[in-house]
Amino acid sequence: MDYKHVAKEVLKFVGGKENVSHLEHCSTRLRFSLIDNKKANVEELKKIPGVIAVKMTGQCQVVIGNEVIEVYDEVIKLMGPSFGNVAQSNTQQKEKKGIGSTILDFIVGVFQPLVPAIAGGGVLKSILLLFSVFGLINSKGQTYQILSFIGDAPLYFLPLLVAITTANKLKVNPLVSLSAVGALILPNMTAMLGEGAKLFGFDVQNIAYAYQVFPAILTILLYAQVEKLFTKISPKAIRIFFVPMMSLLITVPISLLVLGPIGFTLGQGFASVILAVFDKVGWIAVAVLAAVLPFMVATGMHKAMVPYAVTTMGQLGKETLYLPASLAHNIAESGACFAIALRTKDKVLKSTALSASISALFGITEPALYGITLQNKKALRSVMIGAFIGGTFIGLAGLQAFVLVGPGLASLTMFISEELPRNIVNAVIGLVISFVVSFIAAFFFSKEGNVKHEQQKFINQVTTGKEFKSPVIGEMISLSNVKDNVFSSKVMGDGIAVIPSKGELYAPVDGKIKMVFDTNHALGMEAKNGAELLFHIGIDTVQLGGKYFESLVKVGDEVKAGDLLIKFDLNKIVEEGFDPVTMAIITNKDNYKIEVADLKHVDKQDTLMFVTALGGN
Repeated sequence: MDYKHVAKEVLKFVGGKENVSHLEHCSTRLRFSLIDNKKANVEELKKIPGVIAVKMTGQCQVVIGNEVIEVYDEVIKLMGPSFGNVAQSNTQQKEKKGIGSTILDFIVGVFQPLVPAIAGGGVLKSILLLFSVFGLINSKGQTYQILSFIGDAPLYFLPLLVAITTANKLKVNPLVSLSAVGALILPNMTAMLGEGAKLFGFDVQNIAYAYQVFPAILTILLYAQVEKLFTKISPKAIRIFFVPMMSLLITVPISLLVLGPIGFTLGQGFASVILAVFDKVGWIAVAVLAAVLPFMVATGMHKAMVPYAVTTMGQLGKETLYLPASLAHNIAESGACFAIALRTKDKVLKSTALSASISALFGITEPALYGITLQNKKALRSVMIGAFIGGTFIGLAGLQAFVLVGPGLASLTMFISEELPRNIVNAVIGLVISFVVSFIAAFFFSKEGNVKHEQQKFINQVTTGKEFKSPVIGEMISLSNVKDNVFSSKVMGDGIAVIPSKGELYAPVDGKIKMVFDTNHALGMEAKNGAELLFHIGIDTVQLGGKYFESLVKVGDEVKAGDLLIKFDLNKIVEEGFDPVTMAIITNKDNYKIEVADLKHVDKQDTLMFVTALGGN
């Protein structure tokens, strides 16, 4: 891979360096916080060689795979030394984001950077424990204890780490923020609180703030407002000391008296609720979560689990839901991809599947998810079966994780426990079950003979069936920009989206009507070339119960390209508060190559998609 070229192209199509307010990376993705998300050209980003997938959530996530660090380094070089000041100079140009997107972006910005430190310390402790089990180091010796203290440091000082990440996210002074939270865990402060302390005549609650997350977040949220206030009103000549002094003087006492106890109670309650739920439906929760993780990752919903995992690890020193379920899911991805690599005769698919299988086996699932699973319904089905069955065993066994890191073959030490010697054994058994079940399912589901006939039939056809016209008149947008994760993540399939200017849905190609929803807002048809299309008018318009929609066709009707299928009252739908964007999705996309045209204003005569059957294997 030419890292410089990839970095240059990625930076170009996210809107240029002047559109980037923040950049970080995880194990497989570049994560851009953009000043204006509309400037990102998602379709062009996806076309860049080396880019596996692109996800637009609160951030613009560009999936690179195992070579993400090299590409990240090249992007940073291109950003130049002034990077970091871009957001401040363009504050007024930021687009308004929805509250859900804003909260998600905040959660990711605060918690995601914590994972490497917590994972590094946790893995160190688990390896030490493994060495002690095999008699390679004395667990009572000072060497062991000192190294164990090192491993425990990230969790013990979790409030300080959270202070820094929250300050960075809120763009306030990180060192003063660190000092504000640091005051809560000073040894002398802790000792005084233990003996009983008063502040301005009010009792200060005795709380040990080490290992806590929420008190630190609340403290910095308050600090950010205080800092901005005093920066605005203080004379410039004394600002250098006056702002931090007043900010600390106000923030820390309020945290000790109010915010700290609230955050501590919130954290304790959060952990208690999770444990109570787990005690009631623990094993089935693990199994179901493992099975739906492909969809959660595709839509970004799995990020909501990170705060829970970090908090639970800090509170209890273990986690019993998300990480065990992730083990079943990750290994199921590996098993399914390995089966496909053995089964397929397509050299490109074989190479991709084998590489993805190895990555998933070691806990990195993005190459498998975006390169194989979400592109192939049979592979997705196999992963879900393997993850559910493996997750069922893991849940019934009560598997516990002691390190916050992506579960995989190399990180199995995360399940070692002196108190639970069978815990690691159960992890290995769960790993084997997940891999074997998904492998068997994918191996037998992935028979290619039946697909060959349909593919060859389409290849031999020289008709306009390859060209899919616009189903509505209006403005074409990227499917990735549709405000519904099921469609924008392309879990349902690939295709196009148009904001209609006229309330009529036309057949984009010759075919046969296979399904008409009772509410008439959606319709399915099969094109002459075998492509299966789903049309969906508007987002959540099923809630209208069929009002404003009139279907002119029924199941079994043969239609020609340009035939009117559905009439709908566009103005009434908009007045009711619904987004009228209309999608045309190829649901069996794993059998076809889909090329989307780059158009804006479209009529029913315009060709929006070229759909070509994949060659025989």
